[in-house]
Amino acid sequence: MRMPHSTYRLQLTPEFTFDDAAAQIPYLARLGVDFIYLSPILQSSEGSMHGYDVVDVTRVDEARGGRAGFERLATAAHEAGLGVLVDIVPNHMGVGTPRENAWWWDVLAHGRDSKFAEYFDIDWDAGGGRVLLPIVGDDDMPSAPGEPIGHVTIDREAGILRYWDLELPLADGTAPEDADVRTVLRAQHYRLVHWRVGDWQLNYRRFFVVTSLAGLRVEVPEVWDAAHAEILSWVREGLVDGLRIDHPDGLRDPRGYLERLREATGGIYISVEKILEPGEQLPGDWACEGTTGYDALGEFERVLVDADSRADLEQLAARLSTRDTDDWPTLVHHMKRFVTDEPLQAELLRIGGELAAAGIDRPDAVDAVAEIAASFPVYRTYLPHGEELLRQAAEDAADWRPDLGPAIEAVLPALLDPEHPAALRFQQTTGMIMAKAVEDRAFYRYSRLTSLNEVGGDPSVFSLTVDEFHEAQRRRLNSWPLAQTALSTHDTKRSEDVRARITAISEIPDEWAEALRELLDIAPLANRGFGNLLWQAVLGVWPASRQRVHDYAIKAAREAGDVTTWTAVDTEFEDSLHRAVDAAFDHPAARAIVTRLDDLITEPGRSNSLVLKAMQLLAPGVPDVYQGTELWDRSLVDPDNRRPVDWMSRAAALDAVTHGARPPIDDTGAVKLMIVTAALRMRKVLPEYFKGYEPITAAGVAADHVIAFDRGGVALVGTRLPRQLAEGGGWHDTRVDLPAGVWLDQLSGREFSGVTPVAALLADLPVAMLVRR
Repeated sequence: MRMPHSTYRLQLTPEFTFDDAAAQIPYLARLGVDFIYLSPILQSSEGSMHGYDVVDVTRVDEARGGRAGFERLATAAHEAGLGVLVDIVPNHMGVGTPRENAWWWDVLAHGRDSKFAEYFDIDWDAGGGRVLLPIVGDDDMPSAPGEPIGHVTIDREAGILRYWDLELPLADGTAPEDADVRTVLRAQHYRLVHWRVGDWQLNYRRFFVVTSLAGLRVEVPEVWDAAHAEILSWVREGLVDGLRIDHPDGLRDPRGYLERLREATGGIYISVEKILEPGEQLPGDWACEGTTGYDALGEFERVLVDADSRADLEQLAARLSTRDTDDWPTLVHHMKRFVTDEPLQAELLRIGGELAAAGIDRPDAVDAVAEIAASFPVYRTYLPHGEELLRQAAEDAADWRPDLGPAIEAVLPALLDPEHPAALRFQQTTGMIMAKAVEDRAFYRYSRLTSLNEVGGDPSVFSLTVDEFHEAQRRRLNSWPLAQTALSTHDTKRSEDVRARITAISEIPDEWAEALRELLDIAPLANRGFGNLLWQAVLGVWPASRQRVHDYAIKAAREAGDVTTWTAVDTEFEDSLHRAVDAAFDHPAARAIVTRLDDLITEPGRSNSLVLKAMQLLAPGVPDVYQGTELWDRSLVDPDNRRPVDWMSRAAALDAVTHGARPPIDDTGAVKLMIVTAALRMRKVLPEYFKGYEPITAAGVAADHVIAFDRGGVALVGTRLPRQLAEGGGWHDTRVDLPAGVWLDQLSGREFSGVTPVAALLADLPVAMLVRR
């Protein structure tokens, strides 16, 4: 089976179809890409821009070009020598528009008698034999007992019930001519409830808090077969060479799922979207090649952070805070308890039901389970793997809440039992809690240095030493050499180039503190801590369109949920955010401050970007390039990071580089593309040069500014902390001892050997990529 040397992620949409992607295959092949890596391609909800809301697993998405379009793309890729990796979504299906999902429609029409009743993870008893649908808006709820839900109509001829324009099936014989709406509703296999009821009474498993995505039970063989029939046909027919598994932590048995997938696919490349916390290792018995690479992202980022600025930036964040819960562990714990007690309470109550059915029926059992979940250090366990983490979480939970000690002691044996229904469901739930509390809430509150607030990273881990970085790369090479590595994805909160600029703030903490004070005086915010996060984003993405920054400010503030939220908008605070964003563009003093900061970080930020990219592309693992990021890409959280790619400018830059151009470090970003294409081509043409990993040591007055390693014939020498380096007068006598042989720099064309001055290696660029002759 073919294993990738690199991947290139393409976001397919109704506006960027299979044929549009096929048109870029010649460019991608010339760039040096080995595998194209496609976002989900099964039939998704109408208008879906991401594809993760699959409504029909039996066919390829028609809006993206259907099966015929996919076959054309796969053929074009294979003829050009590129493999094909496809993202699949086994955990859930889109049910927001029931008419689109035949399985869900049948469940709503026939209830427990439906052929697909066991396909979805539904607690029928908890719903009184009915599926609870939390879709009713505030204005349509009955104002008094006995009144009907507003905007519900019955179409007896069509056999459907409508709530506004949403169609739902009528069970056979439940809508006689003389029946009123309330009578008909009571006779259905579903019950319409207020949209907030989903937080505490939902009786089907969902994806995080999204009630329009219902969990599948792929642990049931019949469901697994039905959900994968189309996917396996792609493998049999040679259309795909690998699969990327979305959200395996939502599955009841990830290890068993992967074993079955490995057997069914004959051993093709499999990558899992598993988020690892710092120090956590992927279970060694998983039948896959590794993760999608968020763990690597955090390593690359932190080795470029100035560790000496930690105290200054922490003190700044503390001065701006209005809370006493801003240290990271306390913030995370509080956010987790918010999630367990409000938006995900239904999931905790369902675990409580599993415990009660097993005889553990005490009023504080759910509170105890929630406290254990809130104390969990990782996304989930895979019992018996991770049992020690669960025990530690229980101890920590008892420390947080001594009053729950007896309840924690009562529920823990069940949660430790790999076969217990409560343990199985608890494991599916802790990842949801972590994601919603940390990724979608704490990351938007913790403002010390926001380039570290990224999926798979712990912001309290401020930096890595060079030695720690090297050790992490050795571990990856030894344990998961074919795992993907990432810098930007469709889920990153900030693109790699935005983070590289924000990381440069770590070299100017005093200047940043003074500038931020001035900006917050010009455009006051009730939450000055959030102002720290917002102005870092402004600087990171600068220059950007006004609307993009406005959109980010509102999304970030509502995700933080500190003052304004999606469901309780604080218009006064949001107006102040808009005024702050406008000040960056319109207020002379504010714009001057932003311009001054931009001048301070532009060159260090570009240096960080180029070194980040070169490290990722040459370090152990299979590097993924997110669409368009071969040039500068200053994107914020989705949907900003899913904007259309300007393929023509990238093709033009590649043409110039291919014909010998050596672009300077300027606004075009062509120099980054030069690094990307050189590295990808080396990966593809010289795979035997990437089998090892040895640090290259530096000596001299600026040795701490060097990051260097040898992969066994391909070597990297890069710059750390470029601003401090410049302030210290440059490299002086700093030198590296290159491994034996003559080394050709793929960027400058110069040759080096033996003990080499770093000033000569990095005379033109902050990074050198060397190949041994």
